[in-house]
Amino acid sequence: MNFALIAKSLGIVSLLVGASMALCLPWALPACSGTPVIEWKAVAALAASMAIAVLLGFGLIRWGRHADDRMLRKEALAIVGLSWCLATVLGAVPFLLSGTCRGHHETPQAADAGPGVPMSLVDAVFESASGFSGTGATVITDLEDPQLVPRAILFWRSATHFLGGLGIMVLFVALLGQGSAGKAIFRAELPGPSKDVGHSRVQHAAWTFAAIYIGLNAVLTVLLLVQGVGVFDALCHAFGTIATGGFSTYNDSVAHFHSLSIEMTITLFMAVSCVNFALIYYVILLRPGKLFADVEFRTYLAVLATATALAVMFGLVHRDFANTSEAVRYSLFQVTSILTNTGFGTHDFDRWNEFGRGLLFFLMFVGGCAGSTSCSIKVIRYLILGKTLWLQTEQVYRPSVIRPLRLNGEPVETEVVRDVVIYFATFLSIAVMAWLLLLAIEPDATWAGSHANLHDKLMDCASAVAATMNGVGPGLGIVGATQNYAGLQPLSKLLLSFLMLLGRLEIFPILVLLTPRFWGIRK
Repeated sequence: MNFALIAKSLGIVSLLVGASMALCLPWALPACSGTPVIEWKAVAALAASMAIAVLLGFGLIRWGRHADDRMLRKEALAIVGLSWCLATVLGAVPFLLSGTCRGHHETPQAADAGPGVPMSLVDAVFESASGFSGTGATVITDLEDPQLVPRAILFWRSATHFLGGLGIMVLFVALLGQGSAGKAIFRAELPGPSKDVGHSRVQHAAWTFAAIYIGLNAVLTVLLLVQGVGVFDALCHAFGTIATGGFSTYNDSVAHFHSLSIEMTITLFMAVSCVNFALIYYVILLRPGKLFADVEFRTYLAVLATATALAVMFGLVHRDFANTSEAVRYSLFQVTSILTNTGFGTHDFDRWNEFGRGLLFFLMFVGGCAGSTSCSIKVIRYLILGKTLWLQTEQVYRPSVIRPLRLNGEPVETEVVRDVVIYFATFLSIAVMAWLLLLAIEPDATWAGSHANLHDKLMDCASAVAATMNGVGPGLGIVGATQNYAGLQPLSKLLLSFLMLLGRLEIFPILVLLTPRFWGIRK
């Protein structure tokens, strides 16, 4: 293992994260923060956080200054996995140093709520992991009180979505190239089972990905500004939409705007952000035929349309909505938000009928297309798994017939099919184990009451695992649309933070870090 090269690369990532914090400083000024005075505490916290990141970055670069630049797959995986862990820790520092609070002390009189409850180290790591992974789960109960959450820190919270959605390592490859090593880094970072990128084109691919991502953020920001949203809110909600993250600047999320046009604009961009960026590139080149010829894209649209129709139909039958237009409006937004793993809210879907809640729970495990900012399993893996099961079923009664598995008319390699099956098995195994751990960690007293409430604990913990591992954010019950994760045990928050990073990097770049043989400790 080339530890010097790993240290050098981590140092560059540390500098990138530190430099990004500087963009948050203007929001501490009265003209931007909406407060009569400068948010000195936020300025000091960001400055100190930047200093820590820069000093650490230069220290790591100095350690690796004589490193051999030849990078193997093991080094690439280590760099990707450790970079996300490092960014999460560095991203937590501003929350800690600024005195950002997760909420008020609970008191009988809401109007006389006590001083804020400062974030603990676990809370800060949870919030940072949620931001960088594009999850959008939060422990903050009052986003709109600048005494609890300074405006500059709130912007940093959304900025972690921007950095995570772009992909720290994609930015790293785009800026520095890394030669032939770029392919290994790019492949380990970019989501999805189909990621063949040539050595000579990796930096071009990274730049293209970054340009599309930044362009979508810019267009959405402008559209929100035109519709009357302030600059701060427009930027933060654009970051949360394109990164499919879901951090809002308001307690009631997108519902705060009470605007159908804003909701539909965000709905459109949530859906677009989960399309393979390679297909978006072809649309930009005026070749839309590539888009509709892609079976994954067509299936993605079909799932979105079918799930929305079912949510509308069952919502009307169970009278979750007042009328059809309201049913279409809220169902379309929430189905898109959950399917794309964004997690924005305009309606308390936790009050929907059981089928509607179950449908949203299932959609958490679907996600968007490969090569997008979406987390979760991805549509293409379901297509490959479905075709594999269909062919395997045929071979049971026609063992002599051998048919190649095809997608978009092209044969799928056996190695890809094997990887997809392994991914499903690994993903679901980890989800079940995490669910059991969460059930063991969380006391039954939280769900104290009737036997039905203990059944609620089973579903609430399952949804918490699904919502964090799939990058959705809000789950059901005590972590539902109008709730948050503040009431969970510290150990539970650490477990869910781990699941966020695991899901964002598609399991293995994080999982290998826990393997002694990967580091050469065992042979």
